[in-house]
Amino acid sequence: MSPKKTRTEADRLEQIIAEARRDRERREKTYRERALKIYPPICARCGREFTGKRLRELTVHHKDHNHDNNPPDGSNWELLCVYCHDNEHSRYLDEEWYDKATPGSEQEPTSTYRPFAGLEALLKEKKRKGK
Repeated sequence: MSPKKTRTEADRLEQIIAEARRDRERREKTYRERALKIYPPICARCGREFTGKRLRELTVHHKDHNHDNNPPDGSNWELLCVYCHDNEHSRYLDEEWYDKATPGSEQEPTSTYRPFAGLEALLKEKKRKGK
């Protein structure tokens, strides 16, 4: 092998390593990498711990649903597993849909059953009979 070819390969290898380092630094600056440094790798909802390859199942959830709001202290983030994150966004979308479907109307209770409605009368009757 000629010295020129070996030097070219070494330069190429150095270039690949430098690019990999730049990519890593850029990723570390993203909010996901920052959140993973701030918070333990545990889902804030279900409490499952994530390590190794499963760490990719842990996502950063923006509490105010604004992906541009990334304070350096991480106060707008929480780590959620993909399942809890999906559930959170589904609930948020359901709430938005319900609010749009019933503009200006008061929400009625979802249940009309009152389990303790007659309890007071029963207790008074029992007290009266006990005397």
